[in-house]
Amino acid sequence: MTGAVPPGLHRAGAVHPPSQPYDADIILLALDRIEETEQAIASVFRQAGCRWHLTIIDQGSTPANLSRLADAMLGRADAGLFASGVNLGVAGGRNLASAVGHGRVIVALDNDAEFFDAATAARAVAAIDAEPDVAAIAFRILVHASGDDDLTSWGFPKSLLPRAAGQFDVPTFVGAGHAIRRSAWDDAGGYDPALFFCWEEFDFSLRAIARGWRILYRGDIAVRHRASAEGRVTWSDRRWFYFVRNRLYIARKWSMPWPKLLPRIAAYLFKGARHGLFGTSVRAIAEAVRMSRQPASVAARRVLPPRARDYLRRNDTAHRGHAGARLRAEVLARLPIENFSASSIGSTAGLSSK
Repeated sequence: MTGAVPPGLHRAGAVHPPSQPYDADIILLALDRIEETEQAIASVFRQAGCRWHLTIIDQGSTPANLSRLADAMLGRADAGLFASGVNLGVAGGRNLASAVGHGRVIVALDNDAEFFDAATAARAVAAIDAEPDVAAIAFRILVHASGDDDLTSWGFPKSLLPRAAGQFDVPTFVGAGHAIRRSAWDDAGGYDPALFFCWEEFDFSLRAIARGWRILYRGDIAVRHRASAEGRVTWSDRRWFYFVRNRLYIARKWSMPWPKLLPRIAAYLFKGARHGLFGTSVRAIAEAVRMSRQPASVAARRVLPPRARDYLRRNDTAHRGHAGARLRAEVLARLPIENFSASSIGSTAGLSSK
């Protein structure tokens, strides 16, 4: 899954990463939001303390914005810009970007985020190197303007928020900023491109955990995240659709019976109805059923091993409280305006049980 430069997609900067070993591939997806993207790139170029190579995959920016990205790559041997020509989604885009390089760590940064400081990537590489059984490092996500924790990007039980500056094992990580060990990436098989957008990190994490890896949250490794409506999928459009469809599809990938998914389906229908998205919820559920019946999906269906279920119980379910608290926090709460996280309607509910 490494070292393949897609033919005909190169636009500027380095065509290939260095042939000699280096520490990290920093990957970034672009789709307009050019000022924010330029600032994200600038934060990459400030990184020191490790050997890195930047790969940018543009997924359909306007010609003017693509030209500005190309200008940022002029004279750079440590960064390359590629244009897919179409929007491959987060999962497909990151798969493509990760395949370009061969660094032993893959560091991902959203194009509306910036590394906290010049040592962020180096700290992520050191954290991966220090714990051989860690597949991925979940970064702390801070609001760019205030430095406070970005609650819309908190992908873990809310009871863990007081420990946001610390470190602990988690069931997933947030896409805005994270690092993945390349050997774990290859072992677990990267992202599922069928997901397109939403829950792809959780899906990868489940496969890694099932294979004996851990996911580690590190509050001392952070990115500053901007909230922006430009270029985003909104709740009134496809965002809720992918949120519901993908979560149900992932549950079926791990052989969760439909009867056990009925409470989650009811929660999605209820929450969708509260926000004028009942029809979207119905379409998403129907699409999850269709996807889960595809021959390839049926053939790939697995059961989480006991050690993986125990990991999820200890590091997620145990922190979510009693049923009433979960009902209030995960079903009755309103959808966030700009973003959402895995904590919105529970990430591992049901998967940790037999």
